[in-house]
Amino acid sequence: MSLHSRPSRPALLGLVSSACLVLACREEAAPQREPEAVPVTVVTLKAESVLLTRELPGRTSAFLVAEVRPQVNGIVERRLFTEGGLVKEGQPLYQLNDATHRADSNSAKAALDRAQATLTSAELNAKRSAELAREEVVVAADNEKAIAALRQAEADVKAAQAAVQRGGVMLGFARISSPISGRIGKSSVTQGALVTANQPQALAVVQQLDPIYVDVTQSSGELLRLRKEVSSGTLERTDGTPVTILLEDGSRYGHDGKLTFSDVTVDPGTGSFALRVLVPNPDHLLLPGMYVRARIGSGVRQQGLLVPQQGIARDPKGNARAMVVGKDGKVEAREVTVSRTVGDRWLVDSGLVEGDKVIVEGLQKIQPGTPVQPTEASTDGAKQGEADPAAQARTQE
Repeated sequence: MSLHSRPSRPALLGLVSSACLVLACREEAAPQREPEAVPVTVVTLKAESVLLTRELPGRTSAFLVAEVRPQVNGIVERRLFTEGGLVKEGQPLYQLNDATHRADSNSAKAALDRAQATLTSAELNAKRSAELAREEVVVAADNEKAIAALRQAEADVKAAQAAVQRGGVMLGFARISSPISGRIGKSSVTQGALVTANQPQALAVVQQLDPIYVDVTQSSGELLRLRKEVSSGTLERTDGTPVTILLEDGSRYGHDGKLTFSDVTVDPGTGSFALRVLVPNPDHLLLPGMYVRARIGSGVRQQGLLVPQQGIARDPKGNARAMVVGKDGKVEAREVTVSRTVGDRWLVDSGLVEGDKVIVEGLQKIQPGTPVQPTEASTDGAKQGEADPAAQARTQE
């Protein structure tokens, strides 16, 4: 065969097959590389005391409300206050025409003078009769009549004194005064109007606004759940915890309130019961009827675990799951139970323990079994949350 002759086609195919077999054997013999660790950010869980609160909607109502009504009939002569202004207890509000009541008072005083004169005469007669009776100049029956006349004169004087007192009271009712201190609304009558005793329409309404009430409602289901958690030892009651008030625009009111009343009856229509919070209102910023939210402490969870919300995901069935760095440095999926949020974190009921490293960043790059390189999350945000009691205490279910 010539040196320049080409190999046959079967020979070439054999050489190619041999080369492929050699390469395949080398690939099988080469060790497999471990996948590179994925950098992730984690939060190491630490047990802490957690104050659980509940935000409840409510309306403000005045601390004291007095509807001003006349107690005698009369014509309004003058209005003695400024509508919308502040009034003091006992301050005159209306002056009625008191001519009739003044005449009645004067008549009662005159009747008292007459009764007192009669009493003086009866006392003298009784004294003389007693002296004559001792000397047996008059019979005992006449002396007894003189004594009876004296007693009747004394009773007449007392009746006349009561009539004078009543006349003074009725005359005083002609000047209508404020029963409490507070802010008064608009007047429903003007000068010259006829008012009558015990009329249904109030002349004006006085309301005391400092302090002020915030009336809220809570569902009976929440109350039952709270009592079960307290009885089981999961929660500790927090009696006396200040109540934070949130205004309609979401801002925090400058003064904390105090829970003063909890109703013992559940409304069958709504399944809720009433709570009442007493709130200082020195600047009269809160007005009756305003919508607010009250953040009320419900209990303290000792040894509670809080996980950032981004560290908890839910599957299509709604079950909560967290990605945790295992002891081997690989990702583990944990089924967890969470019931409420505290600020921007979930409160964990079960599934996680203290010391677990929960992945909060880089979740889109991992799956169970993926090796990771964990980095602890910055604590600046947590410190800010702790510095802000409102952000720390807010709890929603």
